[in-house]
Amino acid sequence: MSTNHSEPTQGLTFDSLLAGRRIGRFQIGIIVLCAIAAMIDGFDTQSIALAAPGIAAEFNAPLASFGPVFGIGLFGGLIGAIVGGILSDRVGRKPLLIISLAIVAVGSLLTPFVGSLGLLLALRFFTGLGLGGALPCVISLTGEYAPQRSRAALVALMFAGFPVGAVIGGLASAVLIPAFGWTSVFWFGGVVPLLLLPFVAVAVPESVRFLAVRADKGPLVRVLHRMGMDGALAERIVPEAAEPRAPFVRLFTGGRALGTVMLWIVLLLSLLMTYFLTNWIPIIAGQNGIDARSAILGAVMLNLGSVFGSIVLGRFVRRHPALVISGGYVLGAITIVLIGQTGSSAPALLITTFLTGFFAIGAQLCAVGLAATYYDDTLRATGVGAAVGVARLGAIVGPVLGGILIGASVATSAIFIVIGVVSLIAAIAMAVMGVAVLRRRPINPIVPTPIEAEAI
Repeated sequence: MSTNHSEPTQGLTFDSLLAGRRIGRFQIGIIVLCAIAAMIDGFDTQSIALAAPGIAAEFNAPLASFGPVFGIGLFGGLIGAIVGGILSDRVGRKPLLIISLAIVAVGSLLTPFVGSLGLLLALRFFTGLGLGGALPCVISLTGEYAPQRSRAALVALMFAGFPVGAVIGGLASAVLIPAFGWTSVFWFGGVVPLLLLPFVAVAVPESVRFLAVRADKGPLVRVLHRMGMDGALAERIVPEAAEPRAPFVRLFTGGRALGTVMLWIVLLLSLLMTYFLTNWIPIIAGQNGIDARSAILGAVMLNLGSVFGSIVLGRFVRRHPALVISGGYVLGAITIVLIGQTGSSAPALLITTFLTGFFAIGAQLCAVGLAATYYDDTLRATGVGAAVGVARLGAIVGPVLGGILIGASVATSAIFIVIGVVSLIAAIAMAVMGVAVLRRRPINPIVPTPIEAEAI
């Protein structure tokens, strides 16, 4: 008798309710809306680089001065991601996502009205706060409403929105900027998140983990009903166990020190290289006499190459991670140097940028998986978090470095040799990790996805 009464009060996790169930339209809608938010991030990252020549001409400012403009947006994203991660645990994922999208919309729509680089810097930082703040929200919402068996694949699919957004940003800019000027890119980039807001407000629920921690049963019942489940189960849902955190110093004990340092070097240099290429290739190509549309398409090909590269290299990286990743960086270093030799040839630019995306950035997307698979369960959250922070520094430095090199009138060929060397050093660091660490310390098979890459 007592046993029968105790069964209904037995705790259930939301993951256990999702296990064995097919993914429904409700969950698909959440993932799609989060993917569109990721696309907005990719669009913004690419569009500011493509609009820079027009802005520079209007402000009568040298293009070299745009290094800080590119970098401060990424710095805002770093601050937004840190603060957003904290706030999302206090106010909820959904409210923060709505606020973040509103910030992005306002920042983009105000950008056409700026009249100086100082104001542009302020707005880029402000917009970056919104983009960074949305990041922990889309990670949490997609992950929590996806069944555990397919969580990694679905989060990866959602984050594919970032490179897709960058490609759309390039293609849209190739049409909009020649026809309507640089401001049209920001009108487009501001209207889209505004249009997305009502769909997020209506279709996206609050995080189940957040509701369970707050013991907010009413919204839990509504979520279960929308998923076709019995609302009475809300009384039995308990929070998921928190992901374990470990002291930072443990990343350097137990034979992990060399691997941690090599990972940091690889990821920092990878993001430095990636964001230099993303922001400066269209500008440098234009300065070399390539027409504006082809220069923009060079950025599009870079992003397309990275998508295909991560897929193809990912098929071979499972058995020989260090060999495949370091090999990708070496071949990427060669193609990066070749970009500097294209001169005014648009076809050569498109070919070399696609190959660079395929090898160099494709290798980067594979390398980030190491941060998650190198550490055990008790260290994974701390290890990935530390790697993310270090890598973001590289993302900020890359665009600024480009501005310094261009401002110093360094030859185009020499600039791309410098970035090629960056890719080569990343290859060496990965090779050292393979020989000195991974051979002695087996890890879980790597499944390279954009999950950690987008978090970076």
